[in-house]
Amino acid sequence: MARILVVDDDDGVRAFLADALALAGHDVDQATDGIQALERIAARAYPLVVSDLKMPRLDGLALVERIKKDHPETEVIVVTAHGSVDSAVEAMKRGAFDFVQKPLASPDELSELAARALERHRLAAHEEGRRDSAAPPLTYGAPSMAPVVAALQKVAVTEATVLLLGESGTGKEVAARAIHDWSRRSAGPFVAINCAALSESLLESELFGHEKGAFTGAVARRRGRIELAAGGTFFLDEVAELKPDLQAKLLRVLQERTFERVGGNQTVEADVRWVAATNRKLEERVQEGAFREDLYYRLAVFPIQLPPLRERKSDIVPLARSLLERVAKSLGQPQLRFSEAAEAELLRRSRPGNVRELMNAIERAAILADGRELGAEHFDLASPPRPPVLDTVGVPTMEQAEREAIERALDHYDGNRKRTAEHLGIGLRTLYEKLKRYGLG
Repeated sequence: MARILVVDDDDGVRAFLADALALAGHDVDQATDGIQALERIAARAYPLVVSDLKMPRLDGLALVERIKKDHPETEVIVVTAHGSVDSAVEAMKRGAFDFVQKPLASPDELSELAARALERHRLAAHEEGRRDSAAPPLTYGAPSMAPVVAALQKVAVTEATVLLLGESGTGKEVAARAIHDWSRRSAGPFVAINCAALSESLLESELFGHEKGAFTGAVARRRGRIELAAGGTFFLDEVAELKPDLQAKLLRVLQERTFERVGGNQTVEADVRWVAATNRKLEERVQEGAFREDLYYRLAVFPIQLPPLRERKSDIVPLARSLLERVAKSLGQPQLRFSEAAEAELLRRSRPGNVRELMNAIERAAILADGRELGAEHFDLASPPRPPVLDTVGVPTMEQAEREAIERALDHYDGNRKRTAEHLGIGLRTLYEKLKRYGLG
C-alpha cells in the first residue's frame, strides 16, 4: 500500500476520495488546493497525487505541471466534472497518468485506477534503483564464472538476442545490464519489465502502449516500454510467465521488428536489442505446451547459464566484501569490515537465495554491527527464525511435500509472496495458482 495525497477544495468530495483510497489500504493525506498540495509534497514524498482540476489559488492543470517538473517520479490522477474531458486530456498532455469523472460510479473505480498508477510508479522506481546502485557488481573469481563473463562480453558487441538462465538471485538482471553497458547501444536506454508482476491486460499495454479510445479510460495515446527503449536494450524478466496471447504478439515483434499499439493500426518500429531471463526450464515449459516452441528458439539465440552461488565458493568472500562496502556506505559506516570469523561463516552457510540472499544477510548483520568490525555473531543475531520441521508419518505425497514447502517458505518470509516465489524458484503467478489450489491464504 502507498502514501497518497488527495487535493480538492470541496470538503465532501475530498473526504469521499480519501475514504475510497483508505478503504483500499492506502495512507491518505489531504490538501484543500494546489498551493497547500505543493507544501505537502515539499515536506513529504508521494508516489501518487489525486487532484481536482477546478480549484482556487492554483488549479489542477498548473499543479500537474509543477509536480511533473519538480517531482517527475510522482504519478497524478486528475478528477474532472462531467463534460470537462478536454481539460483532463490537457492534464494528461502535461504528464498526468489518467483521469476520473465526477460523480464516481463507486470507490472501486478510483482504487483500481490508483493501483495502475502505483504499479507504473513502482516499475519506474525499480528501473531507477537498478540504474543508480541496487545491482550487485559483476564480481567473480571462481573458474565457473570466467566463461560466463567471457560469453557476456562476446555477445554484447553483437545484436543477438540473449536468454539468461539461472536460479532466482544468481544475478540475471546484473548480467543483462552488463550486456547493455558493453554493447554499441550503451548510450541508449535500458528498459526492463517483469512479466510476472502485471496482469495480462496491463502487461500488454505496458509493452506496446495504447491509442486513444483503445479501452475505457484510454483518453490519450501512450507509448509502451518497447517504444521507450528505442535505440537501447529491452530486458524481459521472468519471460516464462507470459500468457499464450502475449507470447504470440511478442513472437511477431521479434520476427518482424514492428508492432502496433493496443487499439491502433499504425506500425511502430521496435529498434531494440532483446535480452530475456527466466528461472524456469523453458524446454520443459515447451514440452508441457505452456510456452511456444517458435518463441523459445527466437529468444534462445544465445543462451547463457548463470551458476548458483553454491558452485562459486571462491566468489563468496570477494563478492561479500563488495556488497558490504555498498551497504556500509549507505549506513554511514564506510570503515565497516568483516572479521576473519565472519568470512568463515559466509563460506559455511548455504545460500538457496544466491546473491540476493547474501545481500540481505549482509545488510541485516551490518545494521547490528556497532563498530568497525562485522563478526560472525552478527549473522546469528540477524538470521530470520527458521520454521520448525514438521513431523510426518510415512512418506508424503508430492502434493503434500509441495504444500509443506510453500507453507514453510511463506512462514519463513513472513507471508512475503514475492520472496517466497524467488526462494522456491517459481514465478509469482505460479505461486498464486498453487496458493489457490491448496487453499493457502
